[in-house]
Amino acid sequence: MKIIKVTLLLLLFSGLLQAQIESKVFLEKAFITDIKQDGNSLLIATYGQGVYEYLIKDGIWKNFSTKSGDIDNDLFHCVASSKDFIWAGSNEGLYIYNRKTKKWNVRKFSEGGEFGNWIRALHFDKKRNLLWIGRFRNITLYDVKANSYREFNRVIDGNDKTNNINCISADGDSVLWFGAEFGVHKLTLDSKNQFNSWNYLNNKGRAFLGEGELISVSDVLPLKNSIWFATEEFLTKENPQYNIGGIYINNRRFDWKRISKSDGLTANGIFSLVRIGNYVLASVYEFNPNKKAEFGKGLALINLTNHKVTSIDLNQFEIKSAEIRALHFDGTNLWLGTGAGLIRIKVANTLAKWGVR
Repeated sequence: MKIIKVTLLLLLFSGLLQAQIESKVFLEKAFITDIKQDGNSLLIATYGQGVYEYLIKDGIWKNFSTKSGDIDNDLFHCVASSKDFIWAGSNEGLYIYNRKTKKWNVRKFSEGGEFGNWIRALHFDKKRNLLWIGRFRNITLYDVKANSYREFNRVIDGNDKTNNINCISADGDSVLWFGAEFGVHKLTLDSKNQFNSWNYLNNKGRAFLGEGELISVSDVLPLKNSIWFATEEFLTKENPQYNIGGIYINNRRFDWKRISKSDGLTANGIFSLVRIGNYVLASVYEFNPNKKAEFGKGLALINLTNHKVTSIDLNQFEIKSAEIRALHFDGTNLWLGTGAGLIRIKVANTLAKWGVR
């Protein structure tokens, strides 16, 4: 694996800082769909090569796939883990790896109909020992200690798209956001785990500036004074306002702002968001209505203070795919999950180690 040293100019704090960047390519040709971290362990979901676990300090990789003989599926959309389990979401249900027995099994769901076993998002609540499962239909809660499941049907006003879950994001330790194909659900957690305090936002009022026909939320990035919502782009010739995409920012009160191509993004479709110091990094794509397909358009760096957008030249990292569906920052390394491998970018200059809040 080749180490590439490049120079990247980043506008940090109030001045220009020239930082030396090292990047390294792992899992070449793998289509990365999700990246999660649990302590020293990095979990990678792929669509075609199963699940990988990387022990960061030891530099050791473990692959669970049909090729290794550990599992009977290679197509996964998401992953999560605890000290006892690894969970991976597929079209065929929830795959569960028991670290003690070193065996996989599959959990199928009866509710949700034909697509009820399509697992699209996973979030493990370590404090409560709970796994949240975002499915194409329904949200499922798995109580790890009790080994029990609970279903939440979040259909709003008879629109099934409000119950098609795209992503799950934690907002501190008391709030969860569930991005859906139409709108976003907010769950406020209580000490008794009643899970009754739900709220729902869409673009039919002041939220999301009332723009577009639908708002499909692909990622949520909660910050101290704002919440960033990544949205999907899906347009047709007949309906160019269906899902207009872009990044929506709410100041946790009543004010909303949208960042789009008119502000410097290379495209309006947003796969993922991650905070790096005083910046938010966004992976973007463009939806082609003629080919009915998404085309990756790389990365954009957005200043948290003035929302200025800077496009990142991927050629400096020798990234072979501009389709970047997963982003993760571990405090030192930025991990990019692309359509052709996993990229680790390390900032060598200590002044440029963009610490997170």
